[in-house]
Amino acid sequence: MHPTPAGEVGELYIGGISLARGYHNRPDLTAASFVRHPFSSDVNARLYKTGDLGRYLPNGQIAFIGRRDHQIKVRGFRVEPDEITTVLDRHPAIQSSVVVGRGDNGGERQQLVAYIVAAPGQELTASSLRRHLAKSLPEYMIPTLFVRIDSIPVTMNGKVDRAALPPPDSSNIVREQAALASESAVAKDLTTILAHLLKLDNVGCEENFFLLGGHSLLGMQLISKIQETFDVELSLLTLFERPTIRGLGSEIERLMLEGRKGLADVP
Repeated sequence: MHPTPAGEVGELYIGGISLARGYHNRPDLTAASFVRHPFSSDVNARLYKTGDLGRYLPNGQIAFIGRRDHQIKVRGFRVEPDEITTVLDRHPAIQSSVVVGRGDNGGERQQLVAYIVAAPGQELTASSLRRHLAKSLPEYMIPTLFVRIDSIPVTMNGKVDRAALPPPDSSNIVREQAALASESAVAKDLTTILAHLLKLDNVGCEENFFLLGGHSLLGMQLISKIQETFDVELSLLTLFERPTIRGLGSEIERLMLEGRKGLADVP
């Protein structure tokens, strides 16, 4: 209900002498959507609250951004999922896509999940999709997970049925094409621990903990499990610096070796 400068996202309201008077036999919807015109001297003038988001372009046209009710708050930022979808759909290997907010593995906060219908015969990796998005979008607008589906479900009205989108799991998440084999006993144990925490069947040695849906709370659980399993102490900073099985495994092996050397010095 406040004018926005050019380039800023705002909600679209429609007014004028041709505006409808309201919804037929729906006084509740009429009251919610047909609001008093704050910039008119006519007390009966109304604006229709569309729920659509847009912004003025330099040429005076209005670019449609998405729906206000689809807006998601991620890490303190308000995100318009349709902006991400628009960029994703430019990828030559993507036929269509939709981005939604879902609770993370612990259910405490929202994370962005992109559902993708790939063009026939096309293979995708999470890293290639992130590189594509990073050319046009800030880091906080890049989805945590990419889920491959055969088709985007729609409602009777032809709109995206977000409630029918499947939850991400090991069978549909777009992963890296790295080998899943673990080289050492430490790496194999780490694979089991991470797969359990992330609710995945397996985790590749080069796959990033945070890009598979991990977060700080799960990270603390991981560090606790590492201490219990390997009897070494890692900091949360180490996890951020080495968020892969290969990176964590080498650090754990180093600390275990130092611990054995230290014991050898005890008389």
